[in-house]
Amino acid sequence: MAPALISLTGITKTYATGDVDFPALRGIDLEIADGEFVAIMGPSGSGKSTTMHIIGALDTPTSGTYRLGGKDISKLDEDQLAEIRNHDIGFVFQSFNLLPRTTVQKNVERPMMYAGVTAAERRSKANQALKLVGLEDKAGNLSNQLSGGQIQRVAIARSLVMTPKLILADEPTGNLDTQTALHIMEFFRALNERGHTIVLITHEEDIAAFAQRRVKLKDGLIVSDSGEFYDHAH
Repeated sequence: MAPALISLTGITKTYATGDVDFPALRGIDLEIADGEFVAIMGPSGSGKSTTMHIIGALDTPTSGTYRLGGKDISKLDEDQLAEIRNHDIGFVFQSFNLLPRTTVQKNVERPMMYAGVTAAERRSKANQALKLVGLEDKAGNLSNQLSGGQIQRVAIARSLVMTPKLILADEPTGNLDTQTALHIMEFFRALNERGHTIVLITHEEDIAAFAQRRVKLKDGLIVSDSGEFYDHAH
């Protein structure tokens, strides 16, 4: 068994809204090994977004421990979390989060700018990542000149440039038509086959089917965790 890249132990998250405490997570234990492709599923309000925010170092748990690559990050301050987000985690969101009037190249280089990577190295790494997603010929285009599927591929390229330990994809196909969505998921599968650990947040069964393992949440608890590999392409 590969060592756990992600280890959540007894994770709870309670949001205080006015006088009422809302428990979004009620005690989650989850281990994800290096190189796994896991879909975290659940209806709206199940706690999957909160789980994503904690795994992505966008939020800290109320109680419990979160280790990423063996390092306890549940108690880190905002600056330390920002560092983890920039170096260890590549994000792909439903809304793409690209700068519209900026070239594809510059969008992909952005995470490296915060990390003090030299311009030449930024260019070379961005080119490699764009090649991987089949868009090296679009490097000079503005991102608002691309189709939805191309934009999401640019977002995937951007998530890879810092060679993160983990790629976190939050409903990455939510704004795409079915055909494009399946193409994007094939991409994630190919990345996983190259050794990338991917955690996918989705409420769609056909999208989750690309993952090797599906973890289902309901009312802030894990209700099922199926490890059987399901490959709908064969």
